[in-house]
Amino acid sequence: MIEPARSRTIASSLALKARALGFDVCRVASAEPPPEMAGRLAAWLGAGAHGEMAWMADTAERRSDPRALMGDAKSLVMLGLNYGPEEDPLAATRRRDRGAISVYARHRDYHDVVKGKLKALAAHLAAAARPEKPDVKVFVDTAPLMEKPFAARAGIGWQGKHTNLVSRRFGSWLFLGAILTNLDLEPDAPERDHCGTCRACLDACPTGAFPAPYRLDARRCVSYLTIELKGPIPPELRAAIGNRIYGCDDCLAACPWNRFAEAGREAKLAARADLNAPPLAELARLDDAAFRARFAGSPIKRIGRARFVRNVLIAIGNSGDAELIVAARERLDDDAPIVRGAAVWALARLVSGPEFAAVADARARDEPDVGVAQEWRSGLGASDR
Repeated sequence: MIEPARSRTIASSLALKARALGFDVCRVASAEPPPEMAGRLAAWLGAGAHGEMAWMADTAERRSDPRALMGDAKSLVMLGLNYGPEEDPLAATRRRDRGAISVYARHRDYHDVVKGKLKALAAHLAAAARPEKPDVKVFVDTAPLMEKPFAARAGIGWQGKHTNLVSRRFGSWLFLGAILTNLDLEPDAPERDHCGTCRACLDACPTGAFPAPYRLDARRCVSYLTIELKGPIPPELRAAIGNRIYGCDDCLAACPWNRFAEAGREAKLAARADLNAPPLAELARLDDAAFRARFAGSPIKRIGRARFVRNVLIAIGNSGDAELIVAARERLDDDAPIVRGAAVWALARLVSGPEFAAVADARARDEPDVGVAQEWRSGLGASDR
């Protein structure tokens, strides 16, 4: 390990530079993985709780130990960037003709913002460590590194019962980044768990994605269903999704520690006005070019137009708003099967049984996609018709 006094000098210099770059917290953890981390990951994967996220299983060995990413790694410099919202993060969920987008996706893609700052800080670290020439690698949710356990180990916060990081100062709203290095820096003290008997985050989940405290079944999580899932959303979970069209903030927003949180100060992460509760009818009519143009520079762009409009149509089906029937009908002939299927489901929820039946028989017979044809048949056979 670097001599303690020098390690503290480097850490102090890093903290000052991190603050100047816009980070809100900077702490150090050992790169040696917590002993329980690999076992917990293996159990989670073994239960299939990762759903279609095959990359989680494919990278499990590397994910369990940062030294798989840098053979002589000694330390992780963990960074937090506050993105706390200025307004009620759940306000949009109460506007049924509008779409609710997760707070983190209402602005420029945080990967781009955070990574640029990390590179600048990594360069500062290398300079501060002279005459040594340390190896440094930066990560922001783009490599098999389990940021949350290491952020907890560094004392930035703790993993709450919803499995996300919670900070006594920033609540639930921190983007995490990391610098992996072979410098043997003195680690900071970890943060202890302050959840106590509270279960607000668990009770807030609209789809019941937490089978137990500190355990998440991604297959039921709205963020997984609206972002990672490539096919149709399971019918039994659609109604609970409400108007959440990209991600979900319910478990984060419910945390009582948010009463100490402040609004983020990074201008590049200020919410775009057009992503605060956008009209569902408008979003349903986006073609591929319009989708790409509207979400340029946004993390939403990565899921593609078909998945996004699928989500919008589920929200339309949950709206109970007859004025959105036209938007659902317009997507019945969409090129993408997952869009057509969601449009059928939305229409079945919005029109009367006889009105739906009047078009369903012929549509089901002529539909080339088996899944979409089944949506028509399911609509016909719904118990309330």
